[in-house]
Amino acid sequence: MEMLLEPALRALADASRLRIMRLVARMELSVGELAQVLGQSQPRVSQHVAKLVDAGLLSRQREGNSVFLRPSARDGGQRAPSPVAETLARLLALAEREDTDFAAQIEADRARLTAIRDAREREAEQYFARHADDWDDLRESFGPERPVEVALLGALGPAALGHLLDIGTGTGRIAELLSPRATKVTALDKSLDMLRVARARLQALGPGQVDLVQGDFTDLPFPAASFDTVLFHQVLHFAADPAGPLREAARVVRPHGRIAVIDLAAHQREELRTRHAHARLGFDDAAMAALLAETGFEPADPVHVPGRELDVTIWTARRRALPEDSQQKAAL
Repeated sequence: MEMLLEPALRALADASRLRIMRLVARMELSVGELAQVLGQSQPRVSQHVAKLVDAGLLSRQREGNSVFLRPSARDGGQRAPSPVAETLARLLALAEREDTDFAAQIEADRARLTAIRDAREREAEQYFARHADDWDDLRESFGPERPVEVALLGALGPAALGHLLDIGTGTGRIAELLSPRATKVTALDKSLDMLRVARARLQALGPGQVDLVQGDFTDLPFPAASFDTVLFHQVLHFAADPAGPLREAARVVRPHGRIAVIDLAAHQREELRTRHAHARLGFDDAAMAALLAETGFEPADPVHVPGRELDVTIWTARRRALPEDSQQKAAL
């Protein structure tokens, strides 16, 4: 969508919309989250959002009963913002630095958002703790895992995986599957209960072949360019803002290294948000390709695996070599 200056400035002539723009500049948010932070009704926030979308400042994506917002891009996709959007974003950032009242309001908004998300994370952690021992059976309830595992092996091809990072390893099932093709496996999960199960499963691997690490996929506890392959298996739909974990994956994978995202295809099973702590209702190919490209990867063609209840897609990509990669290498 082409952005015109006059409609954009009219859309910003409201304090609530200024707050929305600063919040969405930080991360992708749902209308429901914005309503909670602003202390306004969801219909009222939807009206604000509609004006910002019509002005070309925000784009939205519907998932079931939820709508997620992010800054608009020049091509209507999810990549480079338009020059007008970039200028307005810089203006709002400057206003936050220079206007103490505005800065205090935005800081309070972000604190409320953090509290909301922390509460949801605690609910998710309790969910994982309850289901750690039967996690594989729970996944099987949506369809057999074996066809997905066979498709994953095919999508990764015959090349060695090098040092593999399995993000959200769960019970360690995929780490075990891929370990023969990796020089070393690092299995990461936020849940100690999941790591307990994974440790029992992976204990047969040789000394030094596997590390189990507790950590969050939004803040990986590893230096840059540490891994050759990074894997997300049925975990990215737990991320309220999937771009965050993908940016972290791009940071820790080496230039030209690979990423594989195995997750649910886009669906409308709204009850999974409450029953199984899903933050996103799967992903369509275009949205995932845009996310991967935006976060530093070159996507390959996806592989689709039909399921009993829900379909699964495997998206693979290679990490682009960026100018800063050469600078970091020269500094070593």
